[in-house]
Amino acid sequence: MTPYPMKLIPYISETVWGGKRLVAEYGVDPRGKANCAEAWVLSAHPNGPGLVANGVCAGRTLEDLFAAQPNLFGKKAAGLARFPILVKLIDAQDDLSIQVHPRGSESVLLPGEAGKTECWYILDAQPGAKLYLGFQRELLREEFAAAIQSQTLMDYVRPFEVRAGEFYFIPAGTLHAIGGGVLLAEVQQSSDTTYRVYDYGRLQNGRPRPLHIEQALAVTDLRPYEPPEQKIGSAGCRTLCRCEYFEITEFRHCYSAYETEQGILEESFASLLFLEGEAVLRSAAGELLCRKGESVLVPAGMPYDVEGTCRALITRL
Repeated sequence: MTPYPMKLIPYISETVWGGKRLVAEYGVDPRGKANCAEAWVLSAHPNGPGLVANGVCAGRTLEDLFAAQPNLFGKKAAGLARFPILVKLIDAQDDLSIQVHPRGSESVLLPGEAGKTECWYILDAQPGAKLYLGFQRELLREEFAAAIQSQTLMDYVRPFEVRAGEFYFIPAGTLHAIGGGVLLAEVQQSSDTTYRVYDYGRLQNGRPRPLHIEQALAVTDLRPYEPPEQKIGSAGCRTLCRCEYFEITEFRHCYSAYETEQGILEESFASLLFLEGEAVLRSAAGELLCRKGESVLVPAGMPYDVEGTCRALITRL
């Protein structure tokens, strides 16, 4: 198969806290769901597989493509048992549960569960909207357990009022939640393992959602969360994150990946998530019109450029 940039059809997740802004503002097809809490715009996870929308691979899952055509994904992905990252758009109409993800090495993990470090790029936030990250002070394990038992956990969790353009890196083990009124893009390890600690007494189908207290006590980092310094740019490129799992760049207007970067390009595929406007992505395979809300996978080793009035995130390994 001759490599080419592939648009992706996201998996849609409906939840008790989800809204409809991704449908109204980002053109996401809810595919019959009552709300669109999450659009998994780059996903090879079996719980939410994404599909290729264009070209000879149209209709194939990204999971299948990763298994059948590993050369498309670059040297850093070679030999991996599973596709390593997951990219989402998330619309929190209501507060998410207070939760934590494991690092991936803890004994509490069940077969098939995996660690999950993630990060959030704030697309929009209603006045006063918050994230909840870590603790206001370092807790003892016994204090954490007692706060869960007495349902006073929110007295200890640290709130952060947020605004559009901010970026937050959340290492695995960080207690966290997205507050109602926040719209964001998330890049994470490809894991769906979540240990729910507190859910505000909400009911789903007349019953409380399950909690995972024992697992959370085993994996939660009890220290205060240290937020990154925020530098909200208005033009050009800025690097948002470089960690062992992924690197993320935000760009506005035009972006080029030149032949001189060929060695870098061969290391990893590029995932482009368009957040504003529209642009033309050019490569040896031709031109591809990309609009707000669309996700494109550019195969490893393929130089490309993007021209247009747009804003996008590029994620690479």
